[in-house]
Amino acid sequence: MKRLVLLAVFAFALLTVTAQDSRYIVKTKGVKKTAVEAAHEDAFQEVNPGATDFVGRNFRFYSMCDWKEGMRFMVIPEKYDLLVSTFRDAATQKEVGNGRLRHKIMIYKGHEDMPNGRVHINFLCEDENRDYYYELPNGTFDDYCYGKMGVPTLAFLGDVDKARDLLLGKTLLTRSQQFRIDTEYDGDGYRDITIDKNKVVEVKAVGVGTRSFPVKIIVEDENGEQFYQNVAISKTNSGMRDDEFVADNEKYQFYGSFELTDDNMAVSYDVKDYLNATVHTKVVTSMSSKGSGKVRDIRVPRFTGFVIDEIKPIKNNYFTLTLRETESRRIYYKDVYFNQYNEDADSTVVKEDFFGYIFAMGEGESRSTSKETRAAIREGRVIRGMSKDEVEMAVGEPGNKVVVGDIEVWLYARSNGVVLDIVFNAKGVVTEAKARLGDVNSTPPAAIVAEKKVKKSSNKSTNKKNVGGIIGGTMETGSPIE
Repeated sequence: MKRLVLLAVFAFALLTVTAQDSRYIVKTKGVKKTAVEAAHEDAFQEVNPGATDFVGRNFRFYSMCDWKEGMRFMVIPEKYDLLVSTFRDAATQKEVGNGRLRHKIMIYKGHEDMPNGRVHINFLCEDENRDYYYELPNGTFDDYCYGKMGVPTLAFLGDVDKARDLLLGKTLLTRSQQFRIDTEYDGDGYRDITIDKNKVVEVKAVGVGTRSFPVKIIVEDENGEQFYQNVAISKTNSGMRDDEFVADNEKYQFYGSFELTDDNMAVSYDVKDYLNATVHTKVVTSMSSKGSGKVRDIRVPRFTGFVIDEIKPIKNNYFTLTLRETESRRIYYKDVYFNQYNEDADSTVVKEDFFGYIFAMGEGESRSTSKETRAAIREGRVIRGMSKDEVEMAVGEPGNKVVVGDIEVWLYARSNGVVLDIVFNAKGVVTEAKARLGDVNSTPPAAIVAEKKVKKSSNKSTNKKNVGGIIGGTMETGSPIE
């Protein structure tokens, strides 16, 4: 134990003396600041088509499956990273302490399957012109990259560069009361402060925050006081799931702390009355949700309860609702209008988008789901025993469906030619979920097996008829695979 404590003290001391002259390290007034200049990452920040808000238009989430060579990251170890090593030197195969690499810029060079079955995520250190790699703890790259885990200690600089280009000098409104100020230059010391909501502030600097919340936004109020917030804008490599950005962590999203004053954010008094209200769906409806970094349309069943966290006006009297599902706490989005439907008055609206048609106040009937199932839905996973509604809540609508006899297979396309097959029995309950190479239009193995059993059963029935037997019984579908 003493040895571990000494190692931690030594590592922390090393952190405080590492070079602080990086152009990405910015501090609030009263602490010496560095110049803010940076290369652009526009090549890795494509516009999201169809997005209407500032974040959606400009900041794309990249799962590891979508990382491109040349993407830049900075090593920002947390205190718990000091006793372990994330990277190995590619030349010597030896571990390199996170403290020594602090504030170094790593350029992504792709992944590599090694002869021993392990997978290396390769980087070039921009500061040293030296190669390093991170070895996946287990599994294949495809198995690992769909999650939110990413590579520890790395803050994505693409978000920092883009935020600097778009926000520096802009006027914002504060939406949180909890912010920070720096207390030391040669370290990460800070002090929490409380300020008023809806305070007008100007963005003075943008730099690197932490791995989880990579973009540090420093603002100044009318009195010349500066404070900052670290936010996760695209959440690329943040290591956090979407449903973790709630409660105290909500302020670590851009809209949890700031609002662009030049966006049309006016909401009528009547509509504001719906904020924080609990509602439930009266009809089956489609909503959008983010999972594995991608926006997906999900069919939401009746009697699903939500809390309305946010209401944003968009256009043609429509509003985007940010809805937090009461059971899973997963976040959904739905575009609605609040005025009674009138086809003659506005041909751009449709009845199915009317708030009163979709929702009723209160929780409604609660759906019976187990604790394990709710956890799987939150994480975007499918497990045995799920119903079709629960599968759609977890991973959205399938790309294809195949029905053979009493079984039904839902097919979901994943990247790199991987397809997820989800098999339901005659009762509509998941019996297995397996990934394979193929496409959503190919015949899943489970359907092939079921078809053979159907033919075999049919042949037996035909033979019985030929010998004067009576056709009867039910088709054999097989038991769930354990």
